[in-house]
Amino acid sequence: MPKATQKENLATTTFVPDAKDLAILKMLQENARVTVKEISAAIHLSTTPVHERIKRMEDAGVIKQYVTIVDRNAVNKGLMIICYVSLKEHSKNAGNKFIKTIHELNEVVECFSISGEFDFLLKVMCADMNAYYNFHVNKLSPIENMGHVQSVFVMGEVKNTQQLVF
Repeated sequence: MPKATQKENLATTTFVPDAKDLAILKMLQENARVTVKEISAAIHLSTTPVHERIKRMEDAGVIKQYVTIVDRNAVNKGLMIICYVSLKEHSKNAGNKFIKTIHELNEVVECFSISGEFDFLLKVMCADMNAYYNFHVNKLSPIENMGHVQSVFVMGEVKNTQQLVF
């Protein structure tokens, strides 16, 4: 499997957030467009230290990116599928080839290496069942070293968040 980047290692080994950092992270997770001025007022620090703290967390890799969350139904990707995948061969090279191929598939929005009966869990977004059938038959199944795929169709979302609680 791919090694962690130097930036990821830095975040886990050198950054120790204090209460103010955690308050900043909480606000940014709730709304990444919140201004430094708004954060400053909420946590009772002036804007310069808030800005410096945010920059330090970005540089340390604690804040990885700022994103726009799109309503999948609004862009015709209303069908969510969880695919459990097992590979035939489990060598490092075979795993890396599979991962490289998964990165090229736009329908796959998340991929996790997992333990248990399967090797990977994929979160796949498609317009409808016909689009998923096309993806499964023409893109996923032909992947070299593909063993078994089990598809589970999401009927509804109970909780969907990226926010970590401190």
